[in-house]
Amino acid sequence: MRPTRLLAAASSTFRRRRLYTAAAVSTVAPSSAAPPPQGAVQPLSTQFARPSPARGHGVADDLASSLRALLASSPTVQHAFHLLRSAALDTRLPPNELVDAVLSTVDPGSPAAVTLLSHVLTCLSRAASDCAAAAAAYSRMVTRGVVPDAKSRTDLLVTTALGASAADALTLFDEMRGKGCYADAKMYDVVIRACVRGGMHCDAVRLFDEMAGAGVKPDERVYAITISGLCKLRDADRALQVLGKMREAGFEPWELTYSSVVDVLVKVRRMDEALRLKDQMLLATGKKMDVVLATMLMHGYCLNGEVGKALDLFDEVVSDGVTPTNVTYGVLIKGCDAEGMTDETYKLCRQMIEQGLLPSTYEFNLVIKGLLRDKRWKDAIGLLKLVVDTGVPDVFTYGCLIHWLCKHQKLHEAVNLWDKMKEAGVKPSIVTYHSLLLGYCEKGRMDEALKLYSEMPDKGFPPNEVTYTTLMKGYIKKKAFDNAYALLNEMRQNGVSCGDYTYNILINGLYMVNRVCEVDEMLKRFLSEGFVPTTMTYNSIINGFVKAGMMGSAFGMYRQMRKKVKLLIYVRRDGIQPDIAAYNAFIDTFCKQGNMSRALHFLVLLLKDGLTPDVTVYNSFVTGYKNLKMMAEASKFYYSMIKQRVVADTEIYTTLIDGFSKVGNVAFALELYSEMMANHVIPDDKTFTALTHGLCRSGDIDGAKRLLDDMRRLDVSPNIVTYNMLINACVRDGKLQEAFQLHDEMLSSGVVPDDTTYDILPRTNNS
Repeated sequence: MRPTRLLAAASSTFRRRRLYTAAAVSTVAPSSAAPPPQGAVQPLSTQFARPSPARGHGVADDLASSLRALLASSPTVQHAFHLLRSAALDTRLPPNELVDAVLSTVDPGSPAAVTLLSHVLTCLSRAASDCAAAAAAYSRMVTRGVVPDAKSRTDLLVTTALGASAADALTLFDEMRGKGCYADAKMYDVVIRACVRGGMHCDAVRLFDEMAGAGVKPDERVYAITISGLCKLRDADRALQVLGKMREAGFEPWELTYSSVVDVLVKVRRMDEALRLKDQMLLATGKKMDVVLATMLMHGYCLNGEVGKALDLFDEVVSDGVTPTNVTYGVLIKGCDAEGMTDETYKLCRQMIEQGLLPSTYEFNLVIKGLLRDKRWKDAIGLLKLVVDTGVPDVFTYGCLIHWLCKHQKLHEAVNLWDKMKEAGVKPSIVTYHSLLLGYCEKGRMDEALKLYSEMPDKGFPPNEVTYTTLMKGYIKKKAFDNAYALLNEMRQNGVSCGDYTYNILINGLYMVNRVCEVDEMLKRFLSEGFVPTTMTYNSIINGFVKAGMMGSAFGMYRQMRKKVKLLIYVRRDGIQPDIAAYNAFIDTFCKQGNMSRALHFLVLLLKDGLTPDVTVYNSFVTGYKNLKMMAEASKFYYSMIKQRVVADTEIYTTLIDGFSKVGNVAFALELYSEMMANHVIPDDKTFTALTHGLCRSGDIDGAKRLLDDMRRLDVSPNIVTYNMLINACVRDGKLQEAFQLHDEMLSSGVVPDDTTYDILPRTNNS
C-alpha cells in the first residue's frame, strides 16, 4: 500500500491557489449566476467553489488545479515532478483518478502527457510496496492512449517481477510488445532475469532468441543471464554457443559465467570440454583456479568414475594454497564412497573435521556405513566421538552403528552407544529399538529384551509384527517355544496382524526345538484361522525336514526325502512356484551327502523353472565338490558364477581357499585371498583358519604369522583353532619361544586355551 500522505510537497502551491480562488469566488454570485454556455471552459475558481466530494475526487480536483497552475506558470513540465511524486504517494488517490487528473491538464496526444505520466509511473513503481497500483495506472494510461517511455516501463517490469511473479512480468512484457511498445535491452534484461530467477528458463531463452528479430542487441548482462538459464536447463550446446556469441560481440564473459558453463559440461559428463573451457577461462581472467572451479572439476571426475584424478586435483589445488570447503570434501567423500574407497572417505572426513569443517549428516553417514561395510567399527565409533556434540550424527547414524554391532554379536558396545545416543538428545526410532531388541535376543538375554519391549509404547512406538517376531526368534533360540507361541496370542489381542513371516518363524521353531511331530497340527490350526500358505511357508517346511531328518540314518533320510519330494510335487501341482530356497534345500542336502548327480538333477529342474542360481546354490556345489576333493569341478562352478555376474561372498571364497589348501595348492589359495581383498570381500576367522592351515602344512610359518597382522587390521579375532595350528607349527619347527609368545597373546586376546593347546605345550617342556 502507498503511505497515506497529504500533498505536502505542494502545500504552498495549494495555499496560493486557495487564496487566488477565494478572491475569485467573492466576485461571483453563488446562487444567481447563470450557468456558462454549453461547451465553455469553467474557470478554476468554480472548481474550488464546489463542495469537496468524497475521498479521491476532491484530492484529484486539487491536484488538477495545482498542476494547471504550475504548467501555466512554467514553460517546462519538470517543475510539476515534485507535485506528481507526492500525489503518487497519496493513498487517497486511486491510480485511475491520478492518471485522469493529469490528463485533464494536458492533451493526451502531447509529449507533455508522456513525460508527466512516465514520471507518475516511475514514482508508483519505485514507491509502491505492491505492484498493483503501478500496474493499474499503466493500464489506465494505455487505455487513454498514452504510452509511457521505456525507462518507466522498465521500472514497472522490475516492480512486477519483484512484487508479483516472473510470470506476471512476462505477461506484462508481452502485452507491451503486443501493443507496439518498443522494448530495449534493459527491459529484456529485467524480464529474462526474472524468468531465470523464477525457474522459467525456457521463456528466458525464448526472449533472448527474439531479441535479434526485434533488432535489439543484447548487452553483457543479457548474455550472462541467458547462459545461466541454459546451464540450468543443462543445454550445454546452446550455452557454449551463446558464450561464443558473447565473446564475438566484444564482451568478455564474467568468471561466474564461465563457471556456469564448466559446471553444466561437468554434469552432462563432457569432461574434456570442461577442462578446455577451464583453461580458456583462466587465460582470459588471468586468475588461478579457485575452490569453486576446482570443486566442479572434482565432481566431474567423480561422475566419470575417475576418483583418482579428483583426489590428485584436490592435492594439487591444496598445495597451491586453495582452502577446501565443506562442498569440496562432500564431493570427494561421495565420489570415493561410490567406488568403495572406504579408507579415502575416512581420511577425508577426519581431515575436514580437523580443519574445523563439518560434513553434512548425509555425507557423515556414508562414511560410517563404508567403515561398517569393511568391519572397521572401532574407526566408525571413533569418528562419531569427534562430532558427537555438533549435531551432525542423527538417529540414522546411531541406528546404523547399533544395528551393525548387534548383528555382529557386539551387544556390549551397542548398549553403550544406545546410552550415548540418548545422552546426546537423539531420540531412538522404532528401527533402532528393533536393532537393540535383536541384539538382546541373539545373545539370549530375554529379560533385557522384554524390558526394552515394555518401554516402547511409552516412547510412542507400539510393537508391530517385527517386534513380536524378533522376540519369538529369541525365545526359539533359547528352546522356549511355548513363550514364543504365547506372543502370537498377544499380537492378536493388541490388533497386530500376523503375516507369513510370523507363521513361518513358528513353523521353523518347531524344527529347531525338535518338535517336528507338531508341525502338521500347527499348520492345520493356522489354516483354520485363514492362513494361506505361500512359497515361503512350503520352503520353511522343506528346510525344516532337511534340518530334522537328513543327517539321521539312511532309512530315516530316505523317509524324510520322500515326504519332501511329495510336498514339492504338491507345491508344483497347486501352481505355487518353488523358489531358489526350496530347490537349494535339496541341492544342499545332496551335496553334503556327496550325491552330486542328484544335486545336479535339481539344478536342471531349477533352470527349467526359469530361475537363476544364486550364491547359495553355487556355494552348495562348491562345498560338495570340495568335500570330495574334486577342486577342478569346484573351480568350474566358481568360474561359472563369475561369468553369470553372481558376486562371490566370504563363504564361497573360504570354501575354495580351504579346499585348495587341503590339496596342497596353497599358492592358488593365496591368490584367491588376494582376489577377495581386492573385491572388498572381508575374510572371517574361518578364512584365516583355512589359510593358516595351508601355510603351516607347507612349512611357511612366517607367512601364517603374517596373517595375524591382517586379522588385527580387519578386526577379525583369531579363534582357538588358528592359535593351536600356529603354536603346533612353531613347536614342530623348534621355535619354542614363539610358541609361548603365541600362547600369551592368545590369553591376552580373551581366547581360552583348550586341551589341544596344552597337549602341544607340555611336550615342549619335556623336550
